[in-house]
Amino acid sequence: MSRLLIVLGLAIAAAGLLWPWLMRLHIGRLPGDIVIQRPGFTFYMPVMTGILLSVVLSLILWLVRR
Repeated sequence: MSRLLIVLGLAIAAAGLLWPWLMRLHIGRLPGDIVIQRPGFTFYMPVMTGILLSVVLSLILWLVRR
């Protein structure tokens, strides 16, 4: 459990440090993400981004446990 928490903390720190470059990949604006814009209101539901992150995190956790 401690090894998992350390890896997760390092992954979050790495994502924070690499955030300016990650934003250039347009992660969070994938096809399938729902955006509704009205005057004075914006609704954003990242469906495909959530699915993609879930698959990537599942793969990483599977590799760490192996």
